[in-house]
Amino acid sequence: MPKVPELPYEHKEWEELTIADDYMFKLVMSHKRICKHLLEMILGIKIRKLIDPKTEHAMKNSYESKGIRLDVYVEDDENTVYDVEMQVRKYSEAYFGRRTRYYQSVIDFGALQVGVKYHQLKKSIIIFICPFALFDKKHHLFTFKNTCQEDTSIMLDDGTSKVFLCTKGTLDDVSPKVKNFLAFVDGLPVKDDWVDKIKDLIDKLKQDERKKADYMTYQMKIEEERDAAMEAGIAKGRREGEAKGILALIATLKDISFSQTQVVEQLMKRFSLSETEAQAAVQANW
Repeated sequence: MPKVPELPYEHKEWEELTIADDYMFKLVMSHKRICKHLLEMILGIKIRKLIDPKTEHAMKNSYESKGIRLDVYVEDDENTVYDVEMQVRKYSEAYFGRRTRYYQSVIDFGALQVGVKYHQLKKSIIIFICPFALFDKKHHLFTFKNTCQEDTSIMLDDGTSKVFLCTKGTLDDVSPKVKNFLAFVDGLPVKDDWVDKIKDLIDKLKQDERKKADYMTYQMKIEEERDAAMEAGIAKGRREGEAKGILALIATLKDISFSQTQVVEQLMKRFSLSETEAQAAVQANW
């Protein structure tokens, strides 16, 4: 997996949230009509019926494996699963490729766990909405499916698609409605009836004191988890540094003919180890 860069955590006030913030995006997309219309616009399809969207949908392959939380997970009545992600942080294209691969595996594993046979797996479409350019830096829309390398007219019918929708494209490759939505994601002024409905919904959500309280609790939890992770990282760094120091001291004192007893005494003095801990370190590295 490509290394993920560490990015600073950005706290935003409730009143500052836009459609590009994943918390607000999930609230908006939890409204079935808006979610359905967005999927139809992006994919150029008609969806007869959509089951109620699930936001922050937690999934994982097994107890030990890395879990994921899908921004918006929704199914239709024609055996298709959709995962829609608002991706505001830009990583490498290799990272995105492997991330969608893992998401796909977790979605399929979830289906297989409930007894579905391979041939009964639902079609799945993973969509990333990105306020930046990707791949050729020209297209707004990139759709990936499995194609035979020897003959690109042959496709592997595995029922999966990965779609990236980028706001910074330059080509005329999406409908005016989709372009308006992408401009809205970028925070640009837009004249569009459907976008106006989303704006009105966001304004209404921001006036909901319970939604605001939920967001503040969410932010507090994120900050607590971040602080805990930082403290754990600092503690781990200290432990690793101390371990290296102990090994270096043992090697140095051994080279200058200190006895094991003398080395134990030095470890106890310099690293505040108990006699048992110091003796164990010497015995393991003598």
